[in-house]
Amino acid sequence: MIVKAIIERGNDGSYGIYVDLDDNSLNYGILGDGKTIGEAIADFNNSYNEMRYLYTSENRHFEEAEFEFSYDTASFLAYYSNVLSLAGLGRLTGVAQGQLSHYVTGKRKPSKKTVRKIEKSLHDFAAEISRVQLI
Repeated sequence: MIVKAIIERGNDGSYGIYVDLDDNSLNYGILGDGKTIGEAIADFNNSYNEMRYLYTSENRHFEEAEFEFSYDTASFLAYYSNVLSLAGLGRLTGVAQGQLSHYVTGKRKPSKKTVRKIEKSLHDFAAEISRVQLI
């Protein structure tokens, strides 16, 4: 079973991951925290393994899962801001740089339509880049 896990950046700059609260397919909850997304994912996976061990040791049913990690928009923009400038993302997505800045700082939240627009633009760009061949 595939379960959505959401990555969010905290006010202190650390990252947290949690299971989507709207997904009721698991009979347990897990969290992960870290200074980086990599650390948070490692902690999340460790929590999953600890939960498996606990349920197994208590002879309780443990629902196995694979996790699909999803970013909230502000966390994605903040995390990749050292690689992708907001000006560049603005040109790529058609969303104004100032608007993207508001999303990063939490002053505003993007609409679902804007989230999909950003996501589609990033996927299209990734597909284009994946076809690049250098000589």
